[in-house]
Amino acid sequence: MFGAIISHMSNDELRVPIWVDTLPVLKNLAEKLSNDPAFAVDTESNSLYAYREQVCLVQITTFDGDDYVIDPLSIKDLSPLRPLFVNESIQKVFHAGEYDLICLKRDYNFEFRNLFDTMIAGRILGRKVVGLSAMLEAEFGITLDKKWQRANWGIRPIPAAQLAYARMDSHFLIPLRDILYQELVDNDRTALAEEDFHRLERTPVPQINGEKDTIWKIVGRTDITPRQMAVLQRLYEYRDSQARRANLPPFKILSNDTLVAITQALPKQIEDLESITGLSPRLRERHGTNLLECVSKGLNSEPPRRPHSPRKDEELITRLESLKSWRKKTAARFHVESDVILPREVVEQVACVNPRSMGELSALMVQFPWRLEQFGHEIIQTLQPGEQA
Repeated sequence: MFGAIISHMSNDELRVPIWVDTLPVLKNLAEKLSNDPAFAVDTESNSLYAYREQVCLVQITTFDGDDYVIDPLSIKDLSPLRPLFVNESIQKVFHAGEYDLICLKRDYNFEFRNLFDTMIAGRILGRKVVGLSAMLEAEFGITLDKKWQRANWGIRPIPAAQLAYARMDSHFLIPLRDILYQELVDNDRTALAEEDFHRLERTPVPQINGEKDTIWKIVGRTDITPRQMAVLQRLYEYRDSQARRANLPPFKILSNDTLVAITQALPKQIEDLESITGLSPRLRERHGTNLLECVSKGLNSEPPRRPHSPRKDEELITRLESLKSWRKKTAARFHVESDVILPREVVEQVACVNPRSMGELSALMVQFPWRLEQFGHEIIQTLQPGEQA
């Protein structure tokens, strides 16, 4: 699907980025992009600063190297971009684009076709360092200022230095794509890359876990009694209500560790809160009475039930281990990480179904034709040693 679309943008000097905060300007940009063979995309969200994160910036670099920064907080309707993202003739270049796609699908219900991801390409080529900053420094001598990585992208106006950092996340992606594409060609790995770019297109938007599932994840391996779990659920619900009201991420109200510490201590009076790690005098003053009320109500509530997780039988575990061992050895031959050879979800599905022939395996790997051709017989032999595929 993707070809050698070589860009002609100059990296000698950066043009001033164009701020897009009205629908007419966005429509003009979309019209311009509709004539480009490719453009680069990045996004910034405010997950560290809001109860429900949202896309706060969309950075786009045109094929000719012009940078546009779109303000979704001013433009609520980003639909002019929709035809571009699904256009098979226009390649969209991302770096580590999975999170960007999740955010854009979640907030705008976008779909995507014809992607190139520079991080995925780097991993397929066996590069040891595939972070954008490291790749830009290695290829172009560009150093990104990492202090803006955790910045609040929901503030307006955005400081000039912060905006300059944002535009750099997309500015060099097309020339980086050019280099990586040629390496994929030279190493005969373009078909493998296409499979993973198609897989990226199918990235699902994760469902928000229910409260009961979430509290079990908070506990992790900590030894908690059923009565304490009832307390933790009350504390979690209280924290969530406070975060929603303040429009802050829950961890900025009270940390998970603090919730677990309160659950273990089961304080009965304000003085008992003083010894709990993570509860500063300010937090005790603000939340102390309510926390004690949560403990009291939790101790008198029905404990939540642990979510059911089907137990893997011994034969399935053996198949999983065999496939993982084969995958690790194969990855060493190709000088890549093991999940490049076969993604985790495919390994698990194949192990569960336990195909006994290439026909059965091909039905499971219809979206991975290159891997099926390259590794299909090895997979069958791994699962059915001694049998003919």
